[in-house]
Amino acid sequence: MQLDLIRISLSEQTLTGYQAGQAVCHFPVSTAVNGAGEREGSGCTPRGRHRIRARIGDGQPLRAVFVGRRPTGELWSPELAAQYPRRDWILTRILWLCGEQPGFNRGGDCDSQRRYIYLHGTADDQPMGVARSHGCIRLRNQDMLELFELTPVGCQVIIDDGATGPLTGDSA
Repeated sequence: MQLDLIRISLSEQTLTGYQAGQAVCHFPVSTAVNGAGEREGSGCTPRGRHRIRARIGDGQPLRAVFVGRRPTGELWSPELAAQYPRRDWILTRILWLCGEQPGFNRGGDCDSQRRYIYLHGTADDQPMGVARSHGCIRLRNQDMLELFELTPVGCQVIIDDGATGPLTGDSA
């Protein structure tokens, strides 16, 4: 089974994955502490229509640490976190987003891909359901692993303020 749509609700801090219009997975997430926004340097989570540009980390262990989209060979632990208290932990897997709306989340100073906006795993001590990221969409590592296995390159992603319940005809 593969997802054909991922919907992220900023207001609910949730992600729901769909196949043929039916919800097949649902996870709590953490989006940007700075709220919604598309501009470069804003630290905000971009809204609108996106797609998965790349899947990164296949085969890496749970809690694998990534820097610049490459595994460092480290595994996140409370001890490693204490050594690097200022790191923004990108763990386990990465689904890299590409905006689909020129002038809104694609191109110029609002390009989600050039802003390196990802869905990714995060440190075990980070809360879900609370906006705390620097713009990306954070998931628990086990949830990220499950989502990664279901998500192909090209999968549609919608990020908005709406509820992630059943889709209606105008949602996608």
